[in-house]
Amino acid sequence: MILVLLGTHELPFPRLLEEVERIKKEGKVDDEILVQNGHTKFSSDYLTLKPFVSYDEMDKLYDEARIIITHAGTGSVITGLKKGKKVIAAPRLKEYGEHNDDHQLELVQAFESAGHILTWNDGDKMEDVIEALNEFEPKPFVSQKEKMLGLLKEFIDNN
Repeated sequence: MILVLLGTHELPFPRLLEEVERIKKEGKVDDEILVQNGHTKFSSDYLTLKPFVSYDEMDKLYDEARIIITHAGTGSVITGLKKGKKVIAAPRLKEYGEHNDDHQLELVQAFESAGHILTWNDGDKMEDVIEALNEFEPKPFVSQKEKMLGLLKEFIDNN
């Protein structure tokens, strides 16, 4: 199963769903495609759409997925990486009214340059990114949370 995540951001992201639907409709992928579409209104004969799911259901969907295709939200990307999944991140873009700014471009550049994910960029064909994903071995993600907390604690204790 391919899990597609649009998160909970209030602005729509139909551009990604149109591309995912296209590859399913054209037979470029055989997998079932389940979409958490959030606030994006979309109907499809090829995709299973669920606007929102519980934390437990989302956790189960991540576990069952072969591939995660997600908007470039930090939580969605990191959850996939922590579960050892192959992740394709698609940045929401300001120019299409998908987000308020282009910070998701920066996020995907950082994760891709570190070897954790592949990115679907505007104009890319999703089937090409999925094909590249078949050969891609993501570098394991190691959270720096504890290190950051230690640095903050040290700073607070010494000031």
